[in-house]
Amino acid sequence: MTDAPIGGWNEPKFDAVREAFATNFAEHGEVGAAVAVYLNGEPVVDLWGGWYDTDHEREWDRNTLVNVFSTTKGLAAFCAHRLAEQGLLDFDAPVAEYWPEFAQAGKGDIPVRWLMSHRAGMAAVRRPLVMEDLYNWDTMCEALAEQEPWWTPGEQHGYHALTYGWLVGEVVRRIDGRSVGNYWREEFAGPLGLDAHIGTGAEFDGRISTLMDAPVDPEAPNIIDVFGGPDSVGAAAFSNPPLGGPDDQNITASRGWRGAEIPAANGHATARALARVYGGAANGGSIDGIHVINPETLDNALVEQSFGPDTCLQIETRFGLGWMLTSEFMPLGPNPRAFGHPGAGGSLGYADLDAGIGFGYTMNQMQQNLSGDPRVNGLIDAIYGSL
Repeated sequence: MTDAPIGGWNEPKFDAVREAFATNFAEHGEVGAAVAVYLNGEPVVDLWGGWYDTDHEREWDRNTLVNVFSTTKGLAAFCAHRLAEQGLLDFDAPVAEYWPEFAQAGKGDIPVRWLMSHRAGMAAVRRPLVMEDLYNWDTMCEALAEQEPWWTPGEQHGYHALTYGWLVGEVVRRIDGRSVGNYWREEFAGPLGLDAHIGTGAEFDGRISTLMDAPVDPEAPNIIDVFGGPDSVGAAAFSNPPLGGPDDQNITASRGWRGAEIPAANGHATARALARVYGGAANGGSIDGIHVINPETLDNALVEQSFGPDTCLQIETRFGLGWMLTSEFMPLGPNPRAFGHPGAGGSLGYADLDAGIGFGYTMNQMQQNLSGDPRVNGLIDAIYGSL
């Protein structure tokens, strides 16, 4: 079916997932990837395959890491909810209660809830920035604190593609004292044994596979036009700071990008790590006796906060508190209590509370689909077909 090397294992019941994984290499342009599934707190699928590099000289192995872009937002959401269930963060309190400087430019009444659900009107930065500003936490937070919202907060929603991470992350930092990357590592990744990171040291570079740009579709409309034109908030969200440098270098291959804490976009993870943390959420809130999140915390998190036309993406999106909720745009299986977060190009981590499923998928070949990636959809269909 494919000559791509495939490693790992799966419970025989889930052979269809292995077949769907192989199909991705044979039919859907997969280069290197991994998929993992937890069911009721137990691993049932842990597969990896293909190639670490474009030259097919090195195989993707069980320890290969890759940038998962916005799938990182789901990890940051776990951090905020941990503080909330400890009584340290009130989602209905003004952001300025924790971060006083945020009250500038008429933002004193914006509640944390609107940061978590993309309703704050802070989806892009107004101050002109350069690429290096991405890596300076204080610069980004100062720029956001000083500006006025792009729309009346609370009246509509629009995807805070990059700003979500600094906004939510700064609230975490102001409450706890630790950066969101350190908080994630010490509260979640360390105790749970997760190979997932928000900010990586140079010692990780030898196992990070660089993302490969999505194939260009000459028939596709210009992405800036899709977002509403060059002066739109959607365009600004993805272009200020600019996500590129001289000669259109691949920013995700740079040490600056890998080393910074950008909690909306630069997480590096294995599929196994994503499946495990979401698998704990779907297993009554713990895994192997280690706490992940309280069920009642999830009950609150999964109440729909935003649904409908997205001001930035110009498509329909649906959010709870910090996570996307299953929808026609992002279907996460057949059950209503499914939530998680995808990343640009294809990566995904999600939990299905009704089926007890935790899912993780990572890859190095990006695709342009804003929704409907056949690779991940085929894997999800195979999982539910195997139950």
